[in-house]
Amino acid sequence: MNFDNKSTPQQIADYIKSRLDTSDSRTAEALARLDELEQKAARRAPDGMGGYGMETKSWGAQFAEAEGLKAFADERSRPSRFRMEIKTTMTTGATSGGPLGGQAFRDGVNIMPQRRLRVRDLLPVVQISTGNVEYPKQTLRTNAAAMVAEGDSKPESAYGFTMETVSPKVIAHWVPASRQILDDAPQLRGIIDTELLYGLALKEDSQLLFGDGTGENLDGLVPNATPYVAPIEGSEDNMLDTIALAILQNALADEPADGIVLHPSDWMRMRLLKDADGKYLLGDPGATVAPVLFGLPVVETKSMTVDKFLVGNFQRAARLYDRWQPMVMVSTEHSDFFTRNLVAILCEQRLAQAIKNPLALTYGDFGNVA
Repeated sequence: MNFDNKSTPQQIADYIKSRLDTSDSRTAEALARLDELEQKAARRAPDGMGGYGMETKSWGAQFAEAEGLKAFADERSRPSRFRMEIKTTMTTGATSGGPLGGQAFRDGVNIMPQRRLRVRDLLPVVQISTGNVEYPKQTLRTNAAAMVAEGDSKPESAYGFTMETVSPKVIAHWVPASRQILDDAPQLRGIIDTELLYGLALKEDSQLLFGDGTGENLDGLVPNATPYVAPIEGSEDNMLDTIALAILQNALADEPADGIVLHPSDWMRMRLLKDADGKYLLGDPGATVAPVLFGLPVVETKSMTVDKFLVGNFQRAARLYDRWQPMVMVSTEHSDFFTRNLVAILCEQRLAQAIKNPLALTYGDFGNVA
């Protein structure tokens, strides 16, 4: 505002007061925003390094809170699809797979038991953006290194390689659901986290171990592993001895093991082994015993066959390539879903596994040992 000789003192005073009021309002707004940021900072989880890390959210939480999901749920005029990268129809009715709606508070979803899945944790994982992966695989090593006298010819060693190609494979499944379920974010989050993503991991665990490499199957660890043959005769008194000799077999192949895969039943059989005085070899029943044998981590998974074991240098034996991280998509474009007010919730991933060094894997049978 411009003042001239005709402006009265009251007009000038009123203008200054209005500017001060505006400044106070903006200051209060800034303080409120600062207070909100401080509260969010206080809620951040520790990062394990003495400080505080950023707030993290699960796949399901990210999906349920994703920008665009509400607009998709509210859209009624035409078939549509919502996508985010991360056989009973589920509805809010009492006769469905479980009533998910209602005004009463519900603390998550009551799910069926799940197994621990950690085969992936043993392997080096690489993110890729191509349709195929080419990698060199060594097929020959002739070591002619020797002591050489002055003036004599040096011996020649030979190494052979071939170029191998693996293609990513898709693991996927879906469930039908009513549109109303999209408005029930906590329940939707639970379904995605505990069932759809778990289903992918369950199949992945099995394929990483036993995929036969044909069709749409991954090239698994076990079909490529070297059969176990005890390198020392007459030394197998129990299951622990068998594992020790398998570790030795890896060591003699110049592939020192870094992990073991067992069925939970076989791990428990080892936990129950006792010495001549009746004492448990791996620790008292009341003690917390980490799944470790001879310094190597043990992965317990029902995907491994009972009475079998896999010992290996997994970091050198294979490599896992992620083409698609697990992603969740919702769409009405299926059959008559649009007219029935239903949606399809699809979860899928795409990955490949390359077995680079089969000698680094030892697969065997406990046989008749205790």
